[in-house]
Amino acid sequence: MGKERMKLSESVFDAVAKGMVAALERGTLSWPLPQPPVADPDFPPIQPASPSAIIEQGLGLLQVDRAMFESNLNTVVDLIVPHRMNLSDDPFEVHQKWLHRRVDKVAERLLFTVATDWLAQAFDQTAPNTDRWWLAISLINGLATVPHGQPVHQGYHLVESIALAERPGTWHTQPDVGPHQMEWNPHAVLPRHSGVIVHDAGVDAARWLLEKLENDVLDRRLLLMEWVRLLLQRPNLVEPLGLDTLLLRRASDPEAEVAVRVTLCLAKAIEFNRDAGHELAKRLHQREETLVKRGMSDVLTRMFRRLEWDAVPFLNDMLEDQDEGVLAAASSTVGDLRFLDAELWADTMAKLAKHPLPIVRRNLVPFLRDYIEQYPEDKRRLLPTLWQDGDEVVRTRMRELLMRMEEVSPDHFAARVQDLKEQGCPLEPLWEPLTHRRPERSLLWQAWFNGEGEQPTRPEPKPVLQSDMDDSGELPSVEDAHELLDQELGFIDD
Repeated sequence: MGKERMKLSESVFDAVAKGMVAALERGTLSWPLPQPPVADPDFPPIQPASPSAIIEQGLGLLQVDRAMFESNLNTVVDLIVPHRMNLSDDPFEVHQKWLHRRVDKVAERLLFTVATDWLAQAFDQTAPNTDRWWLAISLINGLATVPHGQPVHQGYHLVESIALAERPGTWHTQPDVGPHQMEWNPHAVLPRHSGVIVHDAGVDAARWLLEKLENDVLDRRLLLMEWVRLLLQRPNLVEPLGLDTLLLRRASDPEAEVAVRVTLCLAKAIEFNRDAGHELAKRLHQREETLVKRGMSDVLTRMFRRLEWDAVPFLNDMLEDQDEGVLAAASSTVGDLRFLDAELWADTMAKLAKHPLPIVRRNLVPFLRDYIEQYPEDKRRLLPTLWQDGDEVVRTRMRELLMRMEEVSPDHFAARVQDLKEQGCPLEPLWEPLTHRRPERSLLWQAWFNGEGEQPTRPEPKPVLQSDMDDSGELPSVEDAHELLDQELGFIDD
């Protein structure tokens, strides 16, 4: 072992020892600890005498099994060092300064590795070690302190393993054996087990851990919400762990930041139980904090896909809000109304076209193509209203829309131009780009507009060049290729 490695190993070991003692002290404040989910009936588990006994045992195991510590240190260092070196280089020598500045990060990863090892021994189906269970659950509880980093990612997997009473890293599903594998039998009929199978005692222990985080400080509650957001990906765990009722309680959390994290779980909660998810959405919608309102507006599109008409009241309330962020997010969701009621959607678009906030009017622009395709007569005069607004972002999109309309439907284009004229809208911003793009058509339209000619009709499409597989023929011009591509893209290029 090199000198630099020994120096780093000692520094990390001291940091791990101090961190383990602190974590076990925090983890054993909630006494008594839950019973082990897996135990040997011939050797019933013995409850630890006191928290101090667990701390002494954990520190003793760390000091005795130094070889395991060195092995885990090698694994952690290989994972975190930046791999910009030769494979033959020693990371302890090449990145010694980088590692010395990150001793705390290395120690944190090692502590989670120790907790994983202890939990794996506790869930060993052949010889479960109940002493390791007390150590593992205490250490996990003590390490769950912040809502980012290792407590989120590794902590979630440990909680999932506890609920299933399976060793961490166990695959809970297995694919069918295929013909490329030796054990494949084409005549075999095997039962399929979809999803995961919860363990009753494991669920009790996992709920104990979730309860400790829920009734603790803000950072622990935020970490709990990160775990819940990941646990919702396992539908079989939602009901046993009581995640639906937990979300309802946290929706009323005194801290707005916790309620914001609940909004991130809303879509999955509705998928699992529509009625409970709808109740959760209504409870969050009743909160007055700006952060919560913005969080609800951000997930409004996903709510429309799941709640459909029940999401319309949320949209209407958000469109009446005074916060610019809420209005911006809600107005960008108006397009979801067209899948429920096209008339309601068009009426809402016409109303929002007169909104005093520019971002709201700009958010209507992506839906103009759908609107004009469904209502080509534009009886609501949405296009003139937005054209008169004078906002360059809105007007640019509308110019592209009108110029494409001129190509595919001259009659509708003429009607829209007449509407703009009747409303007193300036048409110079339309004629100028049309002149640059298609000068001949622009002259014809301006002559008609001034009463000096007939209305232009749709130009005859140019014949598409068909290859005769002979390279001696004449190649098409780039302009023709671009024009053909524009025709195939529809009204506008998204």
